[in-house]
Amino acid sequence: MKRRDFLRLTTTGLALAPARGFAEGPLTSPEMTALCDYMGAAKTRALPPDVVEQAKHHILDSLASMISGSELPPGQAAQRYIRANATQGSSTVAGTAMTASPVEAALANGVMAHADETDDSHSPSRSHPGCSVIPAALALGEHLGIEGGHFLRAVTLGYDVGTRVVVAMGGADFSYDSLLSTHSISGTFCASAAAACVAGFDAQRMRWVLDYAAQQSSGFIVWRRDVDHIEKGFVFAGMPARNGVTSALLVRSDWNGVDDVFSGPDNYFQAHAPKATLGKLVDKLGERYEIAGTDIKKWTVGSPIQGPLDAIYAIRGKHAFEAEEVSHVTVRLAPPVAEIVDNRDIPDICLQHMVAVMLLDKTASFHAAHDKPRMQDAAVLQMRAKVNLVRDEELAKLLPVRVAVVEIELADGSKLSERVTAVRGTPRNPMTREEVIDKARDLIAPVVGRDKSEQLVKSVYEIEAVTDIRSLRSLIQRT
Repeated sequence: MKRRDFLRLTTTGLALAPARGFAEGPLTSPEMTALCDYMGAAKTRALPPDVVEQAKHHILDSLASMISGSELPPGQAAQRYIRANATQGSSTVAGTAMTASPVEAALANGVMAHADETDDSHSPSRSHPGCSVIPAALALGEHLGIEGGHFLRAVTLGYDVGTRVVVAMGGADFSYDSLLSTHSISGTFCASAAAACVAGFDAQRMRWVLDYAAQQSSGFIVWRRDVDHIEKGFVFAGMPARNGVTSALLVRSDWNGVDDVFSGPDNYFQAHAPKATLGKLVDKLGERYEIAGTDIKKWTVGSPIQGPLDAIYAIRGKHAFEAEEVSHVTVRLAPPVAEIVDNRDIPDICLQHMVAVMLLDKTASFHAAHDKPRMQDAAVLQMRAKVNLVRDEELAKLLPVRVAVVEIELADGSKLSERVTAVRGTPRNPMTREEVIDKARDLIAPVVGRDKSEQLVKSVYEIEAVTDIRSLRSLIQRT
């Protein structure tokens, strides 16, 4: 038999053979119906006032992260990509004078938003929603010229959907047991839901957007080897934001897809998390808003360092002292938490360095957290030598709550201590509007100027009055 005849026979046989697990007609679950009905109505659904306030906090915080991130190495890498490969488009590239297509702008702004450890985080899903949601919603929102209230509701929906996907997969337990990156998984579904809401899709089209989001879901934890934060910025934010806009644009171009990618033969959860609990996709949907359960960092450093800095700040508030009076500092963290930040070579994720800076400066500014040359400063090194990080097994029993204990011994023998069980900026100890704005000013003003910074803050907190989201462009770009 000739080769071409053999191929013809085998191809014909495959075509006639039934597909594995094939089922006739649409196969959908009640959970998928409820989720997509909710998503389809999100564009016009009123939100509780407290959720609106939280959404504004996270929008401002994420825009500030994008703008400040434009000056960091990952942000510079994103800009090089845009200059080399993108054409001028309808969407803003933050911190620059450039524009690009919605897909390219979402990618660049996502990388900038997670160019370091400035952006928000959602503990139950082990993800950073804002750095993918806001870049995706902004890029497509500018392309379509949506109004501010629509943008806010799309952002809120994004936080609700992607985080629940990972929680359904097992949340923190899944993240510890899998090589897959919960940050990129959650981010892709978060960004896709937000972009789909920006596009104003009905429930049916929401199904297809989730299908294309699932097909693009990728990323695994090899990013932990990245020492420059560039791959991490891509995995956590740039790629998910790009995926979300792509999913929405495909469906907007009249692509259809599978009606329920989470149920039926060969579904997403079966492939990645066979023990997933489908009901968690819609658990308290419309009652529990995940944006209100997402942390905003008071300090622009890695999450495990937040508690120790809070503790030093609290100790000083009760007992004033100068850095030169400190003879010894002990920081206690759970072992897996301590491992993340123990003597790292990047300032904002090195606990010993940031504790030394906090003691010397009495605060931890964005500039100080990114001043790598200062890691070799004699005064900082002298203070850093006094800091002892203890891996406390008792604190491991309290995970996923990250408890930090700081003990400071002064030269006169005084011993001061503080135990932080709820980090400032978490839902149990939220930041005020004023604190969120102060952080944003510290991030935005050095890049675009004080006047634009103040105008952007005002526009975000009055976003319902914004008739076209494109009016924010002049406030987030460098001229």
